[in-house]
Amino acid sequence: MSTSDSNSPTSESVQEARVTALLVRAASRDQAAWRELIGLYGPRVFAMANSRCRNDHIAEEITQGVFATVCTKLGTGEYEEKGRFESWLFRITMNRVRDLVRQRQRTQRILGNQLPAEDDLDAAAKTAPIDDYRSQHLARLRATLDQLPEADREIIELRHHGGLSFKQMSDLLGEPLGTLLARHHRAIQKLREMLADVGIELAGDQSPASPAQTAGSPQSARPPPPRPRPT
Repeated sequence: MSTSDSNSPTSESVQEARVTALLVRAASRDQAAWRELIGLYGPRVFAMANSRCRNDHIAEEITQGVFATVCTKLGTGEYEEKGRFESWLFRITMNRVRDLVRQRQRTQRILGNQLPAEDDLDAAAKTAPIDDYRSQHLARLRATLDQLPEADREIIELRHHGGLSFKQMSDLLGEPLGTLLARHHRAIQKLREMLADVGIELAGDQSPASPAQTAGSPQSARPPPPRPRPT
């Protein structure tokens, strides 16, 4: 679920200090710190990747690739902590997801209908049996999210799958906080109207889709393995 924007300055400061300390230890190849860092952020990175590809194995590969990049940049001192680790982490994640989408689009343009089912990232979602109301609800929700413009879908994914605060999203996307709030409101309103057309009501305080829901299977929300680790 998303990170609350109503956290007190004190709690935010404590969390930032904790993350900063973890990053310092991880950069010095502290295995315990690295495992804790992945425990904190791995599930959120995995959820955001899986919200787009809907394939556990590919989402794990993306997650591990993201943390491999983090590991490298921490080890070489390329990343300097200034209280914006989450924004930086999800910028890497977002770029990996964008690369995935572009690669899939290129493959589909080249192969068209000849794309093998095992190479279709949405194949599992398309062929999964829908045997109850909840499954139908989630299938419609996923299909509706697919219809949103890329910019709207991305802001919903960052907020509700990545769990970023609006301030973190502002840092990540380089847009004013007020602009992000307005964009999110419009995207949610657009999603709500589209869902109403297929008979689904999205309550005002309801998340469009939790990481576990979007993944489509109980195992999909599991944290990825604690790797790659510094050596």
